[in-house]
Amino acid sequence: MSKRYTPESELPLRSGDNIIHPSAASPVVPYTEIKQFKKHLAWVVPSFIVANIIMFVVTMFVNNCHKNSVSCVADFLGRFSFQPMKENPLLGPSSSTLEKMGALDVDKVVDRHQIWRLFTCIWLHGGVFHILANMLSLLVIGIRLEQEFGFVRIGLIYIIAGLGGSLLSALFIQTNISVGASGALFGLLGSMLSELITNWTIYENKFSVLVTLVIIIAINLAVGILPHVDNFAHIGGFLSGFLLGFVFLIRPHFGWVSQASVGANSRSRRSKFKKYQWFLCIASFIILVVWFVGGMIMLLRDVNLNDHCSWCHHLSCVETSLWSCDNQNISCLSEQTASQLTLTCSNNNKTGTYNLRNLSTSQIQGLCTQLCR
Repeated sequence: MSKRYTPESELPLRSGDNIIHPSAASPVVPYTEIKQFKKHLAWVVPSFIVANIIMFVVTMFVNNCHKNSVSCVADFLGRFSFQPMKENPLLGPSSSTLEKMGALDVDKVVDRHQIWRLFTCIWLHGGVFHILANMLSLLVIGIRLEQEFGFVRIGLIYIIAGLGGSLLSALFIQTNISVGASGALFGLLGSMLSELITNWTIYENKFSVLVTLVIIIAINLAVGILPHVDNFAHIGGFLSGFLLGFVFLIRPHFGWVSQASVGANSRSRRSKFKKYQWFLCIASFIILVVWFVGGMIMLLRDVNLNDHCSWCHHLSCVETSLWSCDNQNISCLSEQTASQLTLTCSNNNKTGTYNLRNLSTSQIQGLCTQLCR
């Protein structure tokens, strides 16, 4: 859920920004005339943005706060009004609605084999603030990458990295539902780093670009230690995207490109890719296959990785005097009289009395959530 604003000026310099001329003495075919460096029309990333917005609108329609909650925020929106701020401070739907729409719920994945939730959760968002942060980040990062590498490669990285983030999240966070495109976005960020490494020879100012990119990534990952942010999805998406970058974003090295002005016969004397590029590509592909296959096996066997790593939970939330990292399931004991409902939160023992009758289950759940927070 972390907000990843990456100004365009801070993105790594691409070949189109700083063309490295192999020889000043002879005419050189520009990078843009070589297949691997041509510019592409970006349409998949904008389509992803539209799809996420549509899914949020549909989720709010299904949520129907007026019918399923006692009170709502922004009543003038009618059916699209938001849950109370105490229940959802992001201005969005209830957790039960998100679960109904396909949020990542480990119990349902394991017990009911609803594996599709690993995919559907990356198209859902917890609220207006959540989707705005993610879509602005996708707009800045994704469109530029798609222009450089095309819709197939960037689309695959986005989806596969999103699944990788969901998988790692499911193996560590098993008491709460999870939604958001953050894992997929971190995958794109990770692929930018691996692309810089594997295509090292074609960059100018490479060290300054590397330092800038590492700082951006570190800041975004650091935001994930705040409570109620699924940093395991961020980490899983980033690592998946980092490996995918070596596989999908490999480009011809500087030496091969420098022969473009000589002709195809001379150019063919050199290998298009260096040995280290092939090594990184093959090794990353193998690690990805092992990770996804092994992760799915562990998930379906209901493995909780916290049992094997006592300190790993700190990667997602660091306890401080300002906030708590307690993510226990919220539950309440209820007592209904003729005209009064009394709820007692099982998490903090707070008690609330409401002069309400004939409440639905979802309305009681909403009151319970507000009482426990």
